[in-house]
Amino acid sequence: MILLDGKKLATEIKENLKIEVEQLKAAGIFPKLVVIEVGNNFASLKYIGNKKKACEYVGIDLEVMEFDYNTSEQELVERIKNLNADKTVHGILVQMPLPEHIDKDKIINIIVPNKDVDGFNIQNVGSLSVYGNGFIPCTPYGIIELLDKYQINVCGKHCVVVGASNIVGKPISMLLLKNNATVTICHSKTKDLAEFTKQADVLVIAIGNPNFITADMIKAGVVIIDVGINRGEDNQICGDVDFEDCKSKASHITPVPGGVGVMTVAMLMKNCVKAAKCGLKGE
Repeated sequence: MILLDGKKLATEIKENLKIEVEQLKAAGIFPKLVVIEVGNNFASLKYIGNKKKACEYVGIDLEVMEFDYNTSEQELVERIKNLNADKTVHGILVQMPLPEHIDKDKIINIIVPNKDVDGFNIQNVGSLSVYGNGFIPCTPYGIIELLDKYQINVCGKHCVVVGASNIVGKPISMLLLKNNATVTICHSKTKDLAEFTKQADVLVIAIGNPNFITADMIKAGVVIIDVGINRGEDNQICGDVDFEDCKSKASHITPVPGGVGVMTVAMLMKNCVKAAKCGLKGE
C-alpha cells in the first residue's frame, strides 16, 4: 500500500508558488485574496486560519472581511461588486456556510469569474464542463494533482465517485472524464452502493460519514481518495473511509488528515496566483 501524501505535495506546490509570487511582485503585481466571512462561525474561522497561514507562507496578501450574522444580502452584494472593481484584489472567496437569509448561489455568482478562486461561479462551472481554462474548484483540483504526482493514470479505469455535491462530486467527475476515465457517480439515493464501490479501480468518497467505507465494500488494488473530514466516536479526526480496515486491501490511499484537505488549501493558493497572473496580463 502506498500512502498518497498530500502534506508533502502541498508543501512542494507552495514552495514553487513562493517563487512565482516573488516574480509577480518584482513585476509590480502584489497578489491579494479577500475572504468574506458572515456570522463568525467557529468552524469557518478555523478554515480561514488555515488559509491565512498558507497565504503568509506563499506571500499572498490576505484580507478577511467580517460581517455580522444579520448583514443583509444586498449589503453583501454591494461589497462584492466593489471588490470586483478593485484592481488590487485578485481573488474573492466567500466562506461557507452563509446565514439562511442570504442566497449563497446569488452571492457566488456576483463574484466575477476571473476572481472566483473557489471555482464555484456558474461561468467557471460551465468552463469545467467543456474543459476550458477557468478556475477549478480546489478540492477536485487537489485530487487530480495527487493522482498525477503518484503517476496514477485513470485513462480507461472505472472511477466511482460517492457524493454528488457541486463542491467535490460533480467537478471531480468532470475532471476524471477529462482524463478519459469511465465514471460512475453514486449518492444518497443509490441502491446497493457496495455493488458499485466494489467495481472501482479508483474510489473517491466525499459524503461526511465517518468510517463509512469498509474493506468488504472495495476490491483489492483499489486507489482510495478519501475527502471526508469527520470526528469519530473517539473524537479523533477521521475520513469517510475506515482507514485501518481498508489500507491493506488498497494499492494507494489518502490519509486523514494529511491527504486531500491540505491539498485543497494549496490549490486555492495556486488559483490565487493564477488570478494575479491574469491581472499581469490585463485580463
